[in-house]
Amino acid sequence: MQHVTLSGFLNFIDGLWSSCGDERIIIFTTNHKEKLDPALLRPGRMDVHIHMSYCSPSGFKVLADNYLGIKDHELFGEIEELIQTAEVTPAEVAEQLLKDDDYEHDAALSGLINFLHVKEKENEEAKAKKAEQESTKEESEQEDESDKEEKEEKQTRIIKV
Repeated sequence: MQHVTLSGFLNFIDGLWSSCGDERIIIFTTNHKEKLDPALLRPGRMDVHIHMSYCSPSGFKVLADNYLGIKDHELFGEIEELIQTAEVTPAEVAEQLLKDDDYEHDAALSGLINFLHVKEKENEEAKAKKAEQESTKEESEQEDESDKEEKEEKQTRIIKV
């Protein structure tokens, strides 16, 4: 199996730009921009950076208008509150709105509310798990540091004797 190196990847991208003229759009996506090499992000390779955030209440209203053709509904308030904490993408919201083919607004919006509750619970569980892992990692690092200090202290005592 061959591996792609950063140099090879950069040469590939630069080759696309040089052989295709001025009218070329290449889309890259990542969840961790901070982990990318600066050579990949430099102007000329990636000229436009767009942050795709989670869905906002105003984004939800646009999606509801586009997919359901409604600008207001009695369930909008509850959905807007949930969207602020559930951390869902606009694509996830759109998918939920499209699940009902018969354009039943109440069913589509109720389904979205159920989905948002599930996502909220999943996100809470994921955050708790991450916090637990970080706590375990910190405890392990503290134990390693304590062991190191103890070894250094023993070596110092041996040298003094």
